Amino acid sequence: MKPLNSTEALTLVKECITEIVPDADFTGVRPDDKFRDVLELDSLDFLTLVERLAARTGARIDEDDYPELATLADTVHFLVARTGQGVR
Repeated sequence: MKPLNSTEALTLVKECITEIVPDADFTGVRPDDKFRDVLELDSLDFLTLVERLAARTGARIDEDDYPELATLADTVHFLVARTGQGVR
């Protein structure tokens, strides 16, 4: 598992979301917005996102972790911590 910094984690999250929702427009998504609502990701889209993030990072993401993936900022922080950097 390669440690990610905040920039790498944000890029990865956006790439994975774009693979699921090709026309996703991040210009209106602030770091603390609940991106599922803003980008209209349904439950299946979110589960697909979790699977892709886990596969691409090697990080284990359990259902108990889902609340930590509510916003872009939260998701970035989670991935940075889970991949070993431990800092924002």
